Amino acid sequence: MIPFERRRQMLQAFENTEIVTVEDFKKILKGTSESTIRRDLRSLANEGEIVLLHGGAARKMSGSYETSFRSRNILNIKEKNAIAKYAAGLVSDGEVIYLDAGSTVLSMAKYLKNKEITIVTTNASIVQELDGARARCIMTGGELLISTSSLVGPLTDTALQSMYFDKAFIGVSGFSLEAGINTVDPRESKKKQIVQKNSRECYVLADSSKSGKSSLCKAMDLRDVTIICEKETPVLLEAGSYLLAEK
Repeated sequence: MIPFERRRQMLQAFENTEIVTVEDFKKILKGTSESTIRRDLRSLANEGEIVLLHGGAARKMSGSYETSFRSRNILNIKEKNAIAKYAAGLVSDGEVIYLDAGSTVLSMAKYLKNKEITIVTTNASIVQELDGARARCIMTGGELLISTSSLVGPLTDTALQSMYFDKAFIGVSGFSLEAGINTVDPRESKKKQIVQKNSRECYVLADSSKSGKSSLCKAMDLRDVTIICEKETPVLLEAGSYLLAEK
C-alpha cells in the first residue's frame, strides 16, 4: 500500500472516534508493521493533522480535537464529490449564490466554472479552483482561520448582512436531532445564521459520517435547511428535508 493511501485510511479512522491506538491501526492496516504506522503518525503530526498520544493519536481540533481542512479534503472523497456535483446541478445561470468554507463545498467549484453566476464566498481556498471560470467571484473580508481556510468575524458578518442570495451552500461539522446544524466555532455559527436568513434557499452539504454528530455551536435547526447527503440516515429520515446524491 502506498503511503498516501495508508495515511488516508489512518485519517479516515478518526471519523468515528477521537482517539485511535497503534493496535487499532494494525487491525485497520493489515500487514503494515508497527514501525511504519508510528512513522506515518509522526508525519501526520508534523503536518498538523493529528496529535500524538502515548500508544496512539487523537484528532486535531481548533481548541479541541477536530480534523484539519487538509485532512478532511482527502476523507470520504467519493461521497463528497457526489454531493458537490449534485449541489452544483441545482445552480442556474444568472443566480447569486453563497459558498461556505468546507471541503465538500469547495468541491462544488469545479462544477460551477461554466455557469454564468455570481459567487459570494468565505472560502479562502476557492480562488485556485475557479481559475478560468465564467463565474464572477466576490470574497468577503475577515479573519482567516488557517485550519479551515475560512473567513470569519465582524468584517465578514457585516459584509454578509448586506447581501442576499438565491441559494446558499453551507459546510458543517455535524448535524443531529439535538444540536441541529452545528459547528465547533461560534464565529462560524454566526456567519451561517446570517447567510441562512439572507438566502431564498439554503442547503447544507454533509456526507453521512456527519449524521448524528454534535459539536460546540448550534447554527440552525434542521427544519431551516435542506441537507444534501449521499445516503439516508436515521437523522435525515426524522428531519424530513433532505436530498440524496448517489455516488
